[in-house]
Amino acid sequence: MQYIIITFIAFFILRLVSLSFSIRNEKLLLKKGAVQYGKFNSLLLTFAHIAYYFATLYEAYTKGGDFNTISVAGIGVMAFAYGMLFYVIYKLRDVWTVKLYIVPNQRIERSFLFRTVRHPNYFLNIIPELIGVALLCNAWLTLSIGLPLYMLLLLIRIRQEEEAMKGMLDKL
Repeated sequence: MQYIIITFIAFFILRLVSLSFSIRNEKLLLKKGAVQYGKFNSLLLTFAHIAYYFATLYEAYTKGGDFNTISVAGIGVMAFAYGMLFYVIYKLRDVWTVKLYIVPNQRIERSFLFRTVRHPNYFLNIIPELIGVALLCNAWLTLSIGLPLYMLLLLIRIRQEEEAMKGMLDKL
């Protein structure tokens, strides 16, 4: 269990680092006149993300979770997910936040990744991250119930983002 906890903490710290970028960018975007969309859903996603993480850890703890080959696979999936997270942050720079903001005259990222994968932050970071932490903790109940519930909120977020971006893209 100690290896699961140590790994869990390491990835959680990386998530907090990404949140520091988000908070900094949010302040800059607001100064530029950004408008937030889907505020309530963003709040629900935040709670869902935290609840999911801790549900996986709780499930590992209550089952006397052993660090095993599935845990190692989970680390691999999480490493990929966090690599993608920091790549997306790097590419989006000052417009990346965990919330949905649109700033007047916002630049649209058109690099290979963003042309190839629609919503790479969601499909290459968040979903693999949640799968990875469940594998790390061998948290099958959380994976089977928590991931579909989280996906509902994520689908709402994607629709909100598409709608918010539609107006911007129409102006191009």
